[in-house]
Amino acid sequence: MAQSVLSSLTLGYRPLWNRDRRLAGVQLYLHEEPGTTADVQHLLRILQEIWGTQSPPVLLSPQSRQVLCNLLDHAPQGSPWIEVRGDWLQDSGIYELVRRAHERGVMLVWRGPLSDVPDAQAAHWFASSLLYLPPEGASGIANQSAPAQQQQAQAAAETPGKLQQVLKTAPRHALPPLQLLEGQMYEGLESLALADLCLDHFHAGAIAGWPVADALYAQRNYQALPSHDTVLALMRAVDAEQSLEAFEQILGEDPILSYRFLLYTNSAALGLRGNVDSLRRGLVMLGYGTLQRWLSDQLPHACTEPSLIPIRTSMRLRANLAERLIEAGVSHELQREVYLVGLFSQLDLLLGEPLATALRRIPLSERVFDAAVTRTGPYANALQLAIALESDDPAPLRQLREEHALDTEDVNRTLLRMLSELKKD
Repeated sequence: MAQSVLSSLTLGYRPLWNRDRRLAGVQLYLHEEPGTTADVQHLLRILQEIWGTQSPPVLLSPQSRQVLCNLLDHAPQGSPWIEVRGDWLQDSGIYELVRRAHERGVMLVWRGPLSDVPDAQAAHWFASSLLYLPPEGASGIANQSAPAQQQQAQAAAETPGKLQQVLKTAPRHALPPLQLLEGQMYEGLESLALADLCLDHFHAGAIAGWPVADALYAQRNYQALPSHDTVLALMRAVDAEQSLEAFEQILGEDPILSYRFLLYTNSAALGLRGNVDSLRRGLVMLGYGTLQRWLSDQLPHACTEPSLIPIRTSMRLRANLAERLIEAGVSHELQREVYLVGLFSQLDLLLGEPLATALRRIPLSERVFDAAVTRTGPYANALQLAIALESDDPAPLRQLREEHALDTEDVNRTLLRMLSELKKD
């Protein structure tokens, strides 16, 4: 029996965020397993089969020259976008493969430093670029005024979104090294102000990753509140008398709303019998009327801060993945426990207090507490795998697979299924 390409690769992912701070797509890291040669044509067929019309766009990010060359050589028109590292483009063989791939209609993304974008001759081969800034460059740009930067970029570009258009009116040596380019994608931004500048004033196609630390620091003096969008969505679902499963799904999209819900359902004032240790149990015991009144109390003060949307969404993605990575055959109830492990594993970042302190306020099972706080117990492996898949470093993921005798193909297929079922916002 032929081996699947998913046994020959270690995958990882990173979300791409749009101007609304919502999911624009995903960057999929491709690491070839030692001693193997990945069949990239098979990979492309798998992606074509499982990716739906509502799935988020994919940027394939090969982590070796060989995988890149195979993709450039075989990818047909309509394939996911393919990243080409700027330093690899200096290889004459890769340079020629890029040219041919462009001629076939393959969408290519140049990746490299802002100060070293490709020359005008090669620039027209790329539909966009994924740019990063040197630390001194990031500081310089962040300190400049947004209107002035916008005027500079518009003078250099006739149309946003195409790298060749950005370079059309100015040769490479004429571009100031610290000038942001209109319509491109950016990565490695540690400053929230810089991310806002890229998205709001330079119409960045996407931001890869998010300046989590800076976004949380900006909110340090404010109480952690649930998302306004999630509260409103759940209120509408209750009004429409949707299913209990729908309520649970919407409620579980926001870590703060879920946490507050468990605090509320276990409060002495409410007087429910027994400990409420899951969202489903709380919904069953609370009833539609009480739930709607509680949500109405949450709505006026709910959070509308856009910089927190990527953080909440990333927590939900981790929870989705952890739930799927638990061993096959477990009950739905146990899967939802694992979901809470992933959802609450970074709750301390939003609440600004130790995770153990926060989780001791609600009667979670020991399995959930141990996995989220001490990374021990039967659910710890699923959480650690989900965390490892969020990185471009394959070493921790390979170590986890080896320690727990996990099948490489199963892990990769689980990741792809989860990503394909997301929806681009």
